[in-house]
Parts: sequence; structure tokens; C-alpha cells
Amino acid sequence: MEEYLARIGPADQTAMRAATERQLALTKPAGSLGVLEELSVRVAGMTGVCPPAVPTAAVVTVFAADHGVHAQGVSPWPQEVTGAMLANFAAGGAAVNAFAANNRVDVRVVDVGVAADVGELDIVHAKVRPGSRDLSVENALTEDEVLAAVAVGFELADKLVRDGYQCLLTGDMGIANTTASAALIATFTGATADDVTGRGTGIDDATLAHKTGVVRDALALHEVPASEPLAALAAYGGLEHAALAGYILGAAANKVPVILDGVIAGAAALVAQALHPAVIDYCIAGHRSAEPGHAVALKTLGLQPLVDLDLRLGEGTGAVLAFPILTCAVRALAEMATFESAGIDA
Repeated sequence: MEEYLARIGPADQTAMRAATERQLALTKPAGSLGVLEELSVRVAGMTGVCPPAVPTAAVVTVFAADHGVHAQGVSPWPQEVTGAMLANFAAGGAAVNAFAANNRVDVRVVDVGVAADVGELDIVHAKVRPGSRDLSVENALTEDEVLAAVAVGFELADKLVRDGYQCLLTGDMGIANTTASAALIATFTGATADDVTGRGTGIDDATLAHKTGVVRDALALHEVPASEPLAALAAYGGLEHAALAGYILGAAANKVPVILDGVIAGAAALVAQALHPAVIDYCIAGHRSAEPGHAVALKTLGLQPLVDLDLRLGEGTGAVLAFPILTCAVRALAEMATFESAGIDA
């Protein structure tokens, strides 16, 4: 962990100042591209170059794991759906596959903790254990399991950047993972279980009340402070959260942007930020999930989502939808004429 964190530094302020000055020189009224201008400046800071290269090579990595808290009846879907969806991803039949094909984003699927045996699938096999333990009665993971899952994400990020990817996108799959997310978000934001617990895959009012109670009781059981991010991962899981935290840290260590998907990624980003505050310099919020905890997480992270479409599917769909917005922002900074080059008297 110390080796990972030592590789992370803050965004390059010199590149950001140069990008801000270039925005003022482009052939448009200052500020007329709104959030896209700030986004392009941030990417310059991430890469340390002004103007940065347009990140045309992108990959969305779907980390999948199961959760022992499923036994508490927090989701109407059977746990077997996680493994079935991995087969669907591998076959190219999921929503994230369709979105990724449209936006020229590659897809990687990682089994970091699926309960079922999915060894026959053509995916990345990095299972730490077959699902987490029940967070409502004991720690979901051991410290060694947490560190192993973080390493899966970090080392995969390293490999993907070595393979030529210039932008990493987060994805996730795991029945009951919004329960673990709610507990993590409450831990790092100080919000209550009622503030951060949502309907996940579409539960009714009675199940939502029960799920909220499970989160509330788990927070009281473990009482992990926000200053102990690895202990929070151990208490609540999941293995995909830990792997995503490592993946986000890996993107920062390699100075490439990472586009966050929804509430699962938001929870993982809070963990990553607690491990190294500078990691947030490399994070882009792809969208705002319909899950209430995601808005709470984004506020704490200080990130403005690029789109807001009431999505709550996960998989990386919101991150993939946001990717063309990122490329447009960077392309405008890099390729628009300046007043001087266009022969216009500013």
C-alpha cells in the first residue's frame, strides 16, 4: 500500500495555469463552454501537459463481487444474478457493452469476488474469495483480503495504462452492493443511514425500510472512523469496492483521468480519497445516480457530475456515457483556433 500511495502526486498546477490561459485565448467568449472549460483544465493538470492529448483509447473495467449481507433480504434478486451477468458481459449482451460499442470504449470484466464459479468465462480471473461475509453480523473482509482486492485494482490499472489506455472508467456488478455502499458513504460523509440508503435494483417501501435498518445497525456495530479507510473496507466490503479503490489510486499514480460511474464508484472514491487526498485530482464524476447516497458522496468529493439521467443500473453505463463529453472538452482545448492564429483582434 505504501508503494502505491508514494507514486501519487497532486495535479500539475503549471499545466492547469497554461490551460486556463489558453481557454481565454480560444475563439469564443470566455466561459462560454461552461463546465467543459474547467474539465479541460483539470485534464491538463492530470496529465501535466497543455494542451493534453485527446484520450481516445479508453476502457471500462467492471469489477464483480457478491455480498454476504444478501442473506438479510436487502435485495429481491437472487445472488446467482451476479454470475449470470458476468456471462452476459462476456457475451457482449449488457447495457454497458452496447454503450461502450457506441462510444468506442473497450470493456474488461473482472471476477474479484463472485460467489459462483465463473472460471469458464473469458474474463479477468482475480477472485480474492467467493463473496464477502455478512457485514450486519461480522467484518465483511479480513485486512489481508482488503489489501489483496486493492492490489487487483491498482495492478490492473497499471497494466491497462501500459497497454496504451489514456482514460480509465469504472464499472461494477454485485447483487446487494448498494447496501455496502451506503455503509461506506455514511462512514466517510457523516450522513445517516436514512440519507444514503436507496432502492438499489428497485425494492419496495417495506424492503427499503428493512435495508435502511440493516445499514443503521451495521454502522452501530462496527463504528469505524473515517480516518481508517482500510478498516471501513474490512467492516463493510465489498471486494469490488476495494478493487475499485485500488483502480482509482492506480489511475492517479499513472496520471490518467478516471471517470467514476455511480454510487458504488462514489463509495470507492471516498475510500481512495481517504487513503490519499490527491487522488481526487484525477477523478471525474460521469453522472449522478438516482441512488441518494451518490449525491451525498459527490458533495463530499467535491465533484460535479457531467450528466444526470436518473440512472441506477451500474455496470459503468454512466461513466461510458460521459466519456465523449470528456473527449470533446479536451479536443476543444487542443484543437480550437486562438484569436491570434485565426487572425481575429481579440
